[in-house]
Amino acid sequence: MNLASYIDHTLLKAEATFGQIETLCKQAIQYRFASVCINPSYVRFCRGILKKEEVAICSVVGFPLGANLTVIKAFEAENAIRDGATEIDMVMNVGAFKDKRFDYVLGDIKKVKQICGNIILKVIIETAYLNDEDKVDACFICRDAGADFVKTSTGFAPAGATIKDIKLFKKTIGDSLKIKAAGGIKNRVTAEAMIRAGADRLGTSSSIAIIEG
Repeated sequence: MNLASYIDHTLLKAEATFGQIETLCKQAIQYRFASVCINPSYVRFCRGILKKEEVAICSVVGFPLGANLTVIKAFEAENAIRDGATEIDMVMNVGAFKDKRFDYVLGDIKKVKQICGNIILKVIIETAYLNDEDKVDACFICRDAGADFVKTSTGFAPAGATIKDIKLFKKTIGDSLKIKAAGGIKNRVTAEAMIRAGADRLGTSSSIAIIEG
């Protein structure tokens, strides 16, 4: 298993500096991670470092709460792509989903996917706030909206990815969507278990520990 090729090498902390982001990019080149996952203000900087490299630039939209207006999410996505993002991870509006305003949630994701076009869109459903029935419904909404991935977590909620959730996602959507596990993946054993359960991508800030450990 080429474990590094599954990993979105992530730094989304509020206190992240340009120096740390530069290190993140250099590590992604060295270890051949799938992408760097960073906040929008660093996308252009990362493009300058990674423009000749086979490392995707993943930027977040509506992060970390998902409660932005759709027009704001669309604007964020459009600007991130213009600056060089090649993947977008957006946060679903969890409050609207819990209110069962499913048409709104569907439209929210559809609009961002419209902006993305062929750019990969991953939708974070924030599993910590959902029961199993909710998770199934959220997967179907992501599929119907044209998303490319359903993703478990931002890493900012009370809990992150679990093997149980990855298996539930896989049972629900099969191969119609890819799956990104994120939140709490700290070691190689957990990472490999997530992949065996059905994850196609892993979001983690412990990437090097996972690879070297």
